[in-house]
Amino acid sequence: MPAKIRRRKSIADMARSYRSTAMLPDLPLGPLERALVDSLRRLDPAAEPLVLASAALLCAALDNGDVCLPLARRAGQRPWPEHGFCLPPLAEWQVRLAASSLVGTDGDFTPLILVGERLYLARYQVYERQLAEQLLSRAAALPAVDEAQLSESLTRLFAFNAQQPDWQRLAAAQAVRRRLAVISGGPGTGKTTTVVRLLAALLEQPGGARLAIGLAAPTGKAAARMAEAIRNAKASLPVSEAIRAALPDEARTLHRLLGSRGDSPQVRHNAANPLALDVLVVDEASMVDLALMAKLVDALPPNARLILLGDKDQLCAVEAGAVFAELCEGRGFDAQAAADLQRITGQPVAVAPPTSRLGDAVVLLTHSHRFAGDSGIGELARRINGGDVSGTLSLLKEQRSDLAWNAQPTPADLLERLDRGYAPFLAAAKSADPQAAFAAFNDFRALCAQREGSWGVAGINEALEARVKRRNQVASRERWYVGRPVMVRQNDYALGLFNGDIGICLHSEFGLRVFFEGEAGYRPFAPARLPSHDSAFAMTVHKSQGSEFSEVLLVLPEQPSPLLSRSLFYTGITRAKHKVEIWGLPARLGEAVATRAERAAGLAERLAVDPATQPGPAAPPASGAGHAQLPLF
Repeated sequence: MPAKIRRRKSIADMARSYRSTAMLPDLPLGPLERALVDSLRRLDPAAEPLVLASAALLCAALDNGDVCLPLARRAGQRPWPEHGFCLPPLAEWQVRLAASSLVGTDGDFTPLILVGERLYLARYQVYERQLAEQLLSRAAALPAVDEAQLSESLTRLFAFNAQQPDWQRLAAAQAVRRRLAVISGGPGTGKTTTVVRLLAALLEQPGGARLAIGLAAPTGKAAARMAEAIRNAKASLPVSEAIRAALPDEARTLHRLLGSRGDSPQVRHNAANPLALDVLVVDEASMVDLALMAKLVDALPPNARLILLGDKDQLCAVEAGAVFAELCEGRGFDAQAAADLQRITGQPVAVAPPTSRLGDAVVLLTHSHRFAGDSGIGELARRINGGDVSGTLSLLKEQRSDLAWNAQPTPADLLERLDRGYAPFLAAAKSADPQAAFAAFNDFRALCAQREGSWGVAGINEALEARVKRRNQVASRERWYVGRPVMVRQNDYALGLFNGDIGICLHSEFGLRVFFEGEAGYRPFAPARLPSHDSAFAMTVHKSQGSEFSEVLLVLPEQPSPLLSRSLFYTGITRAKHKVEIWGLPARLGEAVATRAERAAGLAERLAVDPATQPGPAAPPASGAGHAQLPLF
């Protein structure tokens, strides 16, 4: 009998001595956790309760955005406080998991995969491994570049920048010189300005006019905004008409680009049926989860360039993974890369050896054109990202012109403040002019950390809507009234409406219509035609990503919440262009600044320079197309 089987049999026999058949059914599992446990039981009716409980915890971790279950963080704990079940010490936990037929190692075809101190569902472990391998392969392949032409293009295209070093120019240089470029920057740092100019520089390279360039974003709203920004930016570029005409100005959602198939994990485009693109630019990449990013990179031809734009400090994707933030870890320039960049761009580049094998593929834009040096919002963002609790509270007490703080909020006071804040918008809505209504609505917006409760989106929208209806003598049962803002919750490609799109109900010659912003003006829809939607006086910080408002009122929950984090606080305040007003208790502000939301994953470790931190040799994926061979766990 092989040693591994003998060891597993011995450990399994020992485990039976203290296995309680009644233990697992008593655990307070949710529907997804219970479904996974039942599936694993069918595969192995004799599975140890610890393995099944670990799978349930892994399912819950995925629901919270983690890619895997970090065993070291949970070992020895009681994951269900109301239940007596206690997890064993780390070493024992690893041994007992390894003994199960349901658990394999990197490359095994089992439902659960154990890699060091991380437990994965098989599909997510393959996503992570495949993504790391393909990104490293893409980063290592250097395309042919005419450096003299590139230098001339960059000098002309970025002549307006006086910063030293000019990180926009450096980012553009790396995007042209590499097949992978990761560009991170906060609001107002010029990511769109950078990408439209780097694409122009790429088109000016020998043979560049023949490049097939695609633009994409994770949501329909982000894709439309990206396309509009590029259309506006390319009009003033110092390039020939041929280059200007070759610049793309249409963008698609990633799901539509890949050809998603409903609720199936399969997509139409993959390595066997790649996208017909030479260059792909993805905006708002921080919102892209692990599974979607893995499918995207798999579908891109090996010789194509991939340019990812985002803000590493913003909220991560709703689904599992914090891919963009992990890609930005360990960035830096070694001596050779710094010398090459300085020769091409004329910009001083400090040598800082990278700790990631992606290395100089990652560039961080640091100069904000939106927030001046004396900006309270800019300084607040820096203190939040630095985890400076006392500094954040002190700054908010200084009464800066662009910062306000209500440290003792009440629901009644909040409702009064929101009523005043939206008064100009509601007045503009009565004019039946969509342009005036949208401009007024974007002047002021309420953002919330959570959906439920009196301090959440649902409670605020319900209370404010009731007040507006009473004032305008609209029956409480009526859903539609002049000035009702709505947010679309699902994509409707036939109507051209996407999840996150904002509409406003206004009078028209045909009665009440809901108007949405479009490329050629404002599009009216009968309310009955709209896809699923909600009222949108208030919206979550998550839904606000990528948007900009003149003034923002950020509402924090009254009670401690797992949603409060540094990234949520930062994302919320940086949606404001001119002023941010924060309603929250000092304790909640402190918790938000002190809490760094870290998602359990292994991508950054797989990309790390130190070979000692790398997982063992990766087995090639099972034969066949992409993920079709994976168990559906």
